[in-house]
Parts: sequence; structure tokens; C-alpha cells
Amino acid sequence: MRFLHTDSAPKAIGPYSQAVALDGWLYTSGQVAIDPTTGELVDGGFEPQARRVFENLRQVLASAGCNFQDVVKATVYVTDLADFPKLNAIYAEAMGEHRPARSTVQVAALPKGGLVEIDLVAKVPAV
Repeated sequence: MRFLHTDSAPKAIGPYSQAVALDGWLYTSGQVAIDPTTGELVDGGFEPQARRVFENLRQVLASAGCNFQDVVKATVYVTDLADFPKLNAIYAEAMGEHRPARSTVQVAALPKGGLVEIDLVAKVPAV
């Protein structure tokens, strides 16, 4: 088991790792829209936050030699399902034609007051 960390994504805000690699699989912790350079949640509402979340995830995936094409499952948490159409558009931009399994749930609140949090499971490419 490898516990992964990259300075290109926000530091964990609790006692956990950004991701764990085990037996050829990568499990990311949930990412909210924290800018890794400032440590602050990005401003501007749902769309800028969702884009930051995907950038954070891209960096965490890269730390294990993965990219979005390696993702097999995504779990998305939003504070308002009215943002679902915006989520789908930004998700499609990030994933391209790749279509991993996905769950999306509305939650009462997210860390740091975020509007969206996403965690991923990816298959680590054989080297």
C-alpha cells in the first residue's frame, strides 16, 4: 500500500492521504475546490469550484501515473442538485468520451463550505 501526496493538489485537511494505491488500484480522497497555492476555497460559485475540483483530481491522479481515462468510478457530492446540469457539462469536459460509473448525491454541507466534492477510483496503468 502506498499513501500518495502531491504539492500540486491541496494538502489533506485532516488525518488522511490525498490518495492510496493498492494492488493496481488508486482510491482518491474527496477533493473540494481548495486552491493548493492559497489553501482557500475558490470564489465564484459552483462552476469555478467544480473546475478546481477536477484540476485537483487531475493532479492527484497524475501522482500515481493515472489520468481521467483510468477512472472506473466517481462519487460526486453536491450541496444542491439544481447544479446537476452544470456538473454534467464540466464532468464531460474533464472525462471526454470516457464514461466511468458515477454516483451523485446531494448532501447538507461539505468541508470548508464547498459546493461540490468528488472522489475517484482508478486503475493504475501497468508499467
